Amino acid sequence: MNTLRQAVQDYLSLRRSLGFNLHDAGKVLLDFVTFMERHRTSYITQALALAWAQQPVNVQSAQWAKRLSFVRGFARHRSATDSRTQIPAQGLLPFRPRRARPYLYSEDEIRSLLRATLDLPCRCEASKLRPWTYHGLFGLLSVSGLRLGEARSLELQDLDLKAAVLTIRSAKFGKSRLVPLHASTCKVLADYIARRKRHWAGREVSSYLFVSNWGNRLDGGEIHRTFYALSRQIGLRSISDHHGPRLHDMRHRFATNTLVRWYRSNLDPERLLPILSAYLGHVHVADTQWYLSSSPELMREAMRRLEHRWEDRP
Repeated sequence: MNTLRQAVQDYLSLRRSLGFNLHDAGKVLLDFVTFMERHRTSYITQALALAWAQQPVNVQSAQWAKRLSFVRGFARHRSATDSRTQIPAQGLLPFRPRRARPYLYSEDEIRSLLRATLDLPCRCEASKLRPWTYHGLFGLLSVSGLRLGEARSLELQDLDLKAAVLTIRSAKFGKSRLVPLHASTCKVLADYIARRKRHWAGREVSSYLFVSNWGNRLDGGEIHRTFYALSRQIGLRSISDHHGPRLHDMRHRFATNTLVRWYRSNLDPERLLPILSAYLGHVHVADTQWYLSSSPELMREAMRRLEHRWEDRP
């Protein structure tokens, strides 16, 4: 019988081959195995799993529950080959997940944000492309519904300006898809690529579309810090705010605006929703439906259609 450590490696390899990233699970399950080895225990017990899950102090209960859920999934897998395995019961660390309430940007706010990117300071020659990089990145996010990770991972070969289409490769759950682009978006991206080519002429640079001052892929933390600074600059956040509009909310805006346009064009949103779901890269339509919450404008359009149907009834 293989060890717990080998069993974790086998479990992670199997799940990743099915398209799951398991970045967080991979790290914490190896830590769990180390914990079990310190306790000289070769099989999973509920008591030890619970003790390990609650090790971090000064964290929210949701973090404990998340850690225990990783062990629960692994324990189910392990129980097939080791009957001594105890699968931690559901509800041991109960919590109600809370999703952040989406912020629906106005057109003026998006324009202000994009104008602000072009005023980003350029303290040296290497940073002269930086304003145009963030202008292109934030602009693309606002009109495409892409996840930030998908936009960060775009390479030059993924952009076909003649066909006006992006190729998103190995995104969430290992899915790839094609994303059509508007002509105006292609024009902005073409301008950025031309500037990028001139800026890096004769120097080594990665193949990523949006690159840092050093020519490699943009760092996710740096992207968020830049966004927060610009948000405070244009009034989306106050200086002391720790919460506020997020980059991910641009995805909500895209989904909501798409549905509003369908309503106003007298199309059938219910029938077209799977198209939007595929465009956004969702596995289930239900995942897309959550993105359509919290929009008064969308609710007004839905009520308008419902009232119209009632008027037509005898």
